[in-house]
Amino acid sequence: MADPRRRRRRYAYGPYAGGPDPLAPPFDIRSAMDQIGRDVMDGSSPRQALQELLRRGLEGRRGLDELSRQVWQRRRDLQRDNRLDGTLQQVRELLERAMNAERDALANEHSDDARFREMQLDALPNDTGGAVRELSEYDWRSSDAREAYEEIRDLLGREMLDQRFQGMKEAMQNATPQDVEAIREMLDDLNSLLQNHAAGQDTTQQFSEFMAEHGEFFPENPQNTDELADLLAARAAAAQRMMNSMSAEQRAELMELSQQAFGDPRLAQALSQLDANLQGLRPGEDWQGSGRFRGDNPMGMGEATRALEELGQLDALAEQLAQSYPGARLEDIDLDAVADLLGDEARVDARALADLERELARQGLFERAPDGSLLLSPKALRRLGESALRDVVDKMGSRRGERETRRSGAAGEATGATRPWAFGDTEAWSVPRTLLNAQLRRAGGDTRTLDVSDVEIVETEQRTRAAVALLVDTSWSMVAEGRWVPMKRTALALHQLISTRFRGDDLALITFGRHARTVELGELVGLDGVYAQGTNLHHAMLLAGQHLRRHPDAMPVVLVVTDGEPTAHLEPDGEAYFDYPPSPHTLRATVAELDRLTALNAAFTFFVLGDDPRLAAFMDDVARRCGGRVVAPSLDGLGAEVVSDYLRTRRR
Repeated sequence: MADPRRRRRRYAYGPYAGGPDPLAPPFDIRSAMDQIGRDVMDGSSPRQALQELLRRGLEGRRGLDELSRQVWQRRRDLQRDNRLDGTLQQVRELLERAMNAERDALANEHSDDARFREMQLDALPNDTGGAVRELSEYDWRSSDAREAYEEIRDLLGREMLDQRFQGMKEAMQNATPQDVEAIREMLDDLNSLLQNHAAGQDTTQQFSEFMAEHGEFFPENPQNTDELADLLAARAAAAQRMMNSMSAEQRAELMELSQQAFGDPRLAQALSQLDANLQGLRPGEDWQGSGRFRGDNPMGMGEATRALEELGQLDALAEQLAQSYPGARLEDIDLDAVADLLGDEARVDARALADLERELARQGLFERAPDGSLLLSPKALRRLGESALRDVVDKMGSRRGERETRRSGAAGEATGATRPWAFGDTEAWSVPRTLLNAQLRRAGGDTRTLDVSDVEIVETEQRTRAAVALLVDTSWSMVAEGRWVPMKRTALALHQLISTRFRGDDLALITFGRHARTVELGELVGLDGVYAQGTNLHHAMLLAGQHLRRHPDAMPVVLVVTDGEPTAHLEPDGEAYFDYPPSPHTLRATVAELDRLTALNAAFTFFVLGDDPRLAAFMDDVARRCGGRVVAPSLDGLGAEVVSDYLRTRRR
């Protein structure tokens, strides 16, 4: 006998249900933040930039815009390809078949009764509903005609039930009088249940008894009266929207024909009562809406109702994808609805976007301002700075500069003290302190051999420190000529370099348009471009001077990025004086402040953007006056030039 332990094992495979998909590609948060950063620097708010990223999508995933486009395309196709009068068309065809068969049968009879019946047929109302009603008591001579007429009644009954109950059209095929009576009893019990629920009665027991007796009509298996009301109200509202979408003549015909459903007007009355009960319980459903259908494919009442229900679902999904309501989040999107309406691939894309939004929040890349608006967090600004600095280093190519600080002794002689390692530190490790930290941590129960938190570095003497003032032009021409984002990325790169590699240096970011002001990095990154005339370099150098004087022991460095001549200066009363072409008063005030900074032994570099010959001549003059340099970089190379110049000046 074979050893049972050696039997082949059987394996069953199914969808993974243990959390996030372990095989899904990781989110490229850096790429996402780069895109958000570019939009923020271009003038979008962080909230707008995040929404724009989610609208565009990333990493081969469709964004909200593409998903919304598919929703509206599905909606247009549904209305363009179909029309709502399919049941009326079938009734007319069946009525014509019945009338032709009956006339043929009567033509073969030679009696007064046959002639009288022909007169009855000729006197029928012209509208289909009226003709079907008049024929309800007619004694058919033709069996084919009688069969066609009964088919009309069955069709109307099945279509009306199919509007409200899933699968009822097929279940009532070849329905017997007993089947119809069972349906009518179910409707009476249902209306009684809903009326008691609307009156505030406890219907728990009544609901259980109702489902025990009529549960086969509700494959969705609602668990209580509220769930049952929600289910039926959505369909009843869609049925009402279907009626609203038809012409007045078509509505009148269907309402009259409904009395002939299964040859029992009580069915139509019970359904009408059901609609009234549901509308009272769920007034928030869309009972007044409509849709315009103009295609060639005729739909029956049940199919048309489902089409209107789908239109409602598409509209709800479109609202979720638009994310235009207060407090909107991608978690609000109904992924099941996305799969049902757009397919499984769309569901995967929508879920990926929601996961990305959640991951950005989890990593703390955004924070709330006191006014509730969304801001980039310091962590996000560091990420953007890393990206900007990386791009700058790539453009610097083989230039010497940043890499030189990695040489032994570049930061000075060891002081004997140590401190915890931080990102950007290049000093040597203190091996004894690092190993001691690891041993102490393991003694506390941590089993890791070595962790980054254990590392301590040898502190060195600070040979030089610099007080750096980066003056960036924020006049309208910087926006209009496409220099806005390169200017901001330059500031990001320089800030990142100083905050990670030269922590002893102190950087001031100063913007100047009609006025100048000192700003934080986050404020500069999110600064909107506004139409403001004036290039107040005088005010900017005043603020730079205040920054340099606060650090008398540091090497003063002034970096100016501009695309225009000074056209404004600050008056003693604090108001800005503007004139173009530049006023002699403005030029004298600017040069006077330049001389004051020169007296502090400040190292100047002017980065001139554009090809204005007047600006070039002016900058050449002031550079000669202060012993500075003039650089005319391309927009793409601005960051590399500024960082290279900072490193060059610092080495000097």
